[in-house]
Parts: sequence; structure tokens; C-alpha cells
Amino acid sequence: MRYLVTGGAGFIGSHLCDKLIGEGFKVICMDNLITGSLDNIRHLVKNKNFIFIKHNVSNKINIKGKLDYVLHFASPASPVDYLKYPIQTLKVGSLGTYNALGLAKAKKAKFLLASTSEIYGDPLVNPQREEYYGNVNSIGPRGVYDEAKRFAEAITMAYHRVHGVDTKIVRIFNSYGPRMRQDDGRVIPNFILQAMKNKPITIYGKGLQTRSFCYINDLIDGIYKLMFSNVNGPINLGNPEETQILELAKKIVALTRSKSKIVFKPLPEDDPKVRCPDITKAKRLIKWHPKISLETGLSLLLSS
Repeated sequence: MRYLVTGGAGFIGSHLCDKLIGEGFKVICMDNLITGSLDNIRHLVKNKNFIFIKHNVSNKINIKGKLDYVLHFASPASPVDYLKYPIQTLKVGSLGTYNALGLAKAKKAKFLLASTSEIYGDPLVNPQREEYYGNVNSIGPRGVYDEAKRFAEAITMAYHRVHGVDTKIVRIFNSYGPRMRQDDGRVIPNFILQAMKNKPITIYGKGLQTRSFCYINDLIDGIYKLMFSNVNGPINLGNPEETQILELAKKIVALTRSKSKIVFKPLPEDDPKVRCPDITKAKRLIKWHPKISLETGLSLLLSS
């Protein structure tokens, strides 16, 4: 079995490469390194079943030989990154997905799209089910990521319906673990970095907004199960244990034994007030649920 992982040098993509290599598959990792890092895959470079190709998937993708699966994970994924690279984010969600789907069609390969909970926007229902259409500001600053992923889902389903491509869509909720960049702007690495340096921990708004945090091992397990399922529509993967941001900050201060104080700043535009997955479908259709609690996951991350 031969797999292409776009965005394979990123946080989630590199862990997925690890999983596939560990299962004995051949892996082609493709990344333009705009937000990914060779450090994430350095341990795989000498593996005979692993190949790295530096390439921007928004341009045509050429792969010689057979492919059994195309896993499309290429995209800036944190607010810091997609606000810095708005055009690139839109292009990889549209042109990149088009190119990856075209490759899967040509190779008669299966296709999995890494989508996101951000397609729900600032949701008016909680928890979010796959049937919820979302509440997205298409012209707001976060719209470049939200709409890129919404388009990616639409074209993925179009290729499934029109061309018969065997497609999967995973809607990834907040995930964390080793290999997250400390400066990527997401809340857990932000808080840990600030706590480790005894600097003020920055909370936007009153910290009452909620997120659900899924440890990377659980997420990869869910993605792997989805890959080999007969599910073609979107599936939420995340931890339904909802946590307030203020509570998260206090947990990290306690775990790191930090002297950091908590400071509050204005809430950014369109920042979701709640974020929690309904994983009923994942439990029923792919027999998946997360096993690692937030406390355990944070401890694993801090010891890595």
C-alpha cells in the first residue's frame, strides 16, 4: 500500500506519517514547509518506506507509480498562520484540494480530507453535529480558513458523487500534542510557553469561551479508523469534554508550577464562544471515542 500525505511535515500530518509507517505502508510526504517543519519528520527520512517531496500542492501534483490513498492535510491551521497567509490558505483549500482530488481520481485511489470544526464558525448550537450548517462570517478575518475548508468539503463530495471517488472527510476539533510549534498561536502551546517562562498568561475575553481538546494519539487513531471505513460524509473527531479557557489556563499553571499571572485582553473578531463535538456518528460508524483525558494529555505533552 502506497500513501500520499500532503502537509505531512505539519503537526498532525507528521503523526499520521508515523502511524502509516508503523503499520508497514509506504508513505510519500509532501509539504512546502510554509508552516510545516523538517524537524517533524527527520526521524523518518532514513526509513526505506518513506519519501519526502517539497512541493506546493496548490500547483499540479505529479506522482509516478501507483497510489492507494491520498490524505490531504496541507493547510495553515492556526489563526496566527492563516491570518499571516490568507491567500495561500484559500489556495490550498481550493486549488490544493482540486489537485489532490484529481490525483486520487487519476490513480483510482481513496481520498481523505482533513477538514475542521471551524466550518461551524461561531456556532449557535452546542455541541456541534455534522448536520449543523454553521454560522460563518465569510468576509471576516477567519473566513479565509473557514471558507477554504467549506469549499474543500463541497468539492470533495462533488468528486464522490460525480466521479465515484471513495472519499472521507474528518472534521478535526482542537487537537494538541508533541510537535506543535510554540509560536503557532494556538491556546495550549501559548499557555505552556508563557507558563514555562513565568510570563503573564494571556486570555482573550473573560476566558468563559469553551474548547474541547483531543490528544494527538486519539485523533490519529480516529483518522486511521475512518480511512478504512465505508463512511463518505463528514465525521467529527474530537474530545467532547468541554473546557473553559480560564480553567485550561489554571490547569497549565498548576501542572507547570508556574508563577504566571493571568491577564485578560479583548476577544478577537468572530472568535467562537463554544466549540464541542458531537461524536455520536464516530462512536457508531467507526467505533471510535477518545481515551486520553485533558490532564493526562497535558502531562504527556509536558514530559515529551
